[in-house]
Amino acid sequence: RVTLGAGVLLATIVVGGVLLAAGAAGLAWTNTLEFCTGCHEMRDNVYAEFKGSIHDLNRSGVRAVCADCHVPREPVPMLWRKVKASLEVWGHLTGKINTKEKFEQHRYQLAKNVWTAMIRNDSHECRNCHKTDSMSSELQSEKARARHAKARAENITCIMCHFGIAHREPDGPGPQEL
Repeated sequence: RVTLGAGVLLATIVVGGVLLAAGAAGLAWTNTLEFCTGCHEMRDNVYAEFKGSIHDLNRSGVRAVCADCHVPREPVPMLWRKVKASLEVWGHLTGKINTKEKFEQHRYQLAKNVWTAMIRNDSHECRNCHKTDSMSSELQSEKARARHAKARAENITCIMCHFGIAHREPDGPGPQEL
């Protein structure tokens, strides 16, 4: 015979499991290219620039999508980024960036927000794919080897030099000046 307490506990576990599974599925869905390019602001601006870039097409055939560069993989930082992204939806809902001209007006600030986050986390999302200890210095030019050695010695993070490679570089100071 099942007691009322056991029934409530069982119902709570089942409902909690369903909510957890739905939440996980929702988080996974919001990391897809289809979700990221679902609004015209992203599809017609930054995604259009991304197409054909080294992160889209390259000799290795490995393609990065929006979430690879803009969403941490670790659970707590990922959830924090998702909360911040939900607040950014306000720009979409209010029409702040709903035309190419408006998007361009805000491009520098949008880029600066991403650069600042990447500086703060030592370009963590870059390092998910580009592991420093796996880089072959023999395959790099002499200039690249020297610059990478200097960056390591001076704790310069990836985004300080490698910006504007997947999206058009905005007018204004780059991440080095932040």
